[in-house]
Amino acid sequence: MTRSLIALAAAGALAVGLTAEAHADPSCPLNQPNAQIKHVVYLQFDNTHLTRDNPNVPSDLEQMPTLLNFMKSKGVLGSNNHTQLISHTADGIITTLTGVYPDRTGTGLSNSFNYYKPDGTAPFISTFGYWTNIIPDGAPLMVNESGKIAPAPWVPFTRAGCDVGMASLANTVLENNSTDVVNVFGAGSPEAGESSAQKTADFVGIAIHCAKGAASICAAPGANPKADLLPDEPGGYNGFQALYGHKYAVPPVNGGGTAMTDLLGGSFSGFPGFDGMFPKVTGAYVAKMLEAGVQVVFGYISDAHDNHPSGPAFGPGEAGYVAQLKQYDQGFAAFFTELKNHGIDESNTLFVITVEEGDHFAGVQKTGCDGINTPCVYNPGEKGEVLVLVNQLLTNAGNTTQFGIHFDMAPGYYINGNPTETDPVTRAFELALGGLTIADPYLNKTVPLSVGLADRASMKLLHMVSGDPLRTPTVVSWNEANAWVQTGGGTAVSINPAFAWQHGGIQPEIARTWLGLVGPGIRKGSVDNNTWTDHTDVRPTMLALLGLEDDYVHDGRVIVEQLHSSALPRGIRRNPDAYQKLAEAYKQLNAPFGELSRASIDYATSHIKNPNDAVYGAYLSRMQRFTERRDALAGQIKKVLNDAAFNDRPVDYGTSAFLSARAEGMIAEMKALAHVPLFTH
Repeated sequence: MTRSLIALAAAGALAVGLTAEAHADPSCPLNQPNAQIKHVVYLQFDNTHLTRDNPNVPSDLEQMPTLLNFMKSKGVLGSNNHTQLISHTADGIITTLTGVYPDRTGTGLSNSFNYYKPDGTAPFISTFGYWTNIIPDGAPLMVNESGKIAPAPWVPFTRAGCDVGMASLANTVLENNSTDVVNVFGAGSPEAGESSAQKTADFVGIAIHCAKGAASICAAPGANPKADLLPDEPGGYNGFQALYGHKYAVPPVNGGGTAMTDLLGGSFSGFPGFDGMFPKVTGAYVAKMLEAGVQVVFGYISDAHDNHPSGPAFGPGEAGYVAQLKQYDQGFAAFFTELKNHGIDESNTLFVITVEEGDHFAGVQKTGCDGINTPCVYNPGEKGEVLVLVNQLLTNAGNTTQFGIHFDMAPGYYINGNPTETDPVTRAFELALGGLTIADPYLNKTVPLSVGLADRASMKLLHMVSGDPLRTPTVVSWNEANAWVQTGGGTAVSINPAFAWQHGGIQPEIARTWLGLVGPGIRKGSVDNNTWTDHTDVRPTMLALLGLEDDYVHDGRVIVEQLHSSALPRGIRRNPDAYQKLAEAYKQLNAPFGELSRASIDYATSHIKNPNDAVYGAYLSRMQRFTERRDALAGQIKKVLNDAAFNDRPVDYGTSAFLSARAEGMIAEMKALAHVPLFTH
């Protein structure tokens, strides 16, 4: 589901007048010795695929050869990157930006979640909102493990003297034209008094977080900055400013005007909406900022498999899908040419290009077409998510428990009254839910609705329980690949042709993504199919290359396998093999899609579906103790990794071997638990 729909549910040349050539501000030290990085370009796609969704149809990236060849020939394309849980846009972006799992940002259910009110009901709220928003239960939207606003991802850059541009990256910009505008500008401000449409065009989607000083974009003639307030930032964050929205962020980088020309010659004079952020538009924003001297720029790019702006989803190889990808490729060709013409390329710029999640196509696999020479044509009923009205299925199964729900391929259920895990109401609901089946029209057979379940004990191990306990669901169900679950009236199971790309699930095509790194310090000309990484590894890798650091310990590690040894931090460079061995073991111990976590889902599912309350109670105790042990070991390891990357304390071989062996032991232990027979007495 697109970002704009979720938000609604919850509540050639560039522009006219070229700006000054890009420059590297000496107050913005982006490079380690020998790295020579002067700019950072970070691009994150929505639902864009390296692997093929139909074996006969070239994948998304294969149909964008300009981008694909740029990553493969000038840097490293890693094909073994992974998401967090749940695999969606909001937490996929935020996890990559911050380098921490969703339990430390409050985004465990991703694009939306519910929260318990004092009356025991749990209404719906969008995760998309500005970084400092407070939700109705009094907790920060971006809540960390201590109940405070999570550290913001632009802070190390602005503190170092760098301006940071944000083009549509989740929660670093204003996400809506209501609460976000009031949050930043004030209820009685002129900005808040504009019409809804004008507020979207003027203030949503684009921001520049500024460094201090006369060299900052915020100090440019005609700029209209506002205070960049981060009241909970570790170490304080006082006196910083930001430019919010197209109206205020564009003129200082665009010769004073708001009229923009996209990279393929179209025009726009306000924010085009999150679903309009194609390479030609995102690239225009990113290039304008860089050319005006904004040293670090982040950009979001909409998916190509939806018929933007409002049409139904395309299937693999469908003519509109192929045409849209061709335009994406043209946009990237113009983008790289534009940057190079202004002295910005892989010789002096770190490019980080990735995607927040993968997808499963819900539809018929067409044959006899490749999309390029012969378009794939889908008849009615041959594509579309399998829409499941779970309230009807539960009622038919004899369970009428009232609940709130986070609609999804991986729905979170909030039983009214917020009962405990062992409450009979909870147990009866989970048993009914775990027993549901549907007739999948694409598989032409009846299958279980859920392929995995997580109660709160399991969610804790999977990094899905945040510092705001009121937003933790009673149970999460990962559905079979084609099923989207919600509540409502009508046919209990049907095909919804408006949406055909499923994400949020635990299927490999959803969980496994890709990461491209290009620039000084990056190994050149390779595809890395072996190095296991996930979204949290992007942040520490970037900062290690740039000689900057956060005020917290990351959940990720530096991807040493894809960097030149000369670009590694000194603490890693002394014993890189010891660091790498420990990092590899750590990811399988702690990552949501690592070996331990994947086994834990099997372990939890078997016991949640077990009707014996004594067996279930024993599982809860064992899972709690196991999670505490895992967290303690993971905390010890990630501190060692963090110290090597940012505090010049190398990993010695003895420590690496000892901690790796302990991690491998815990992984083996969970795998053994996952194979305990069902219904043990």
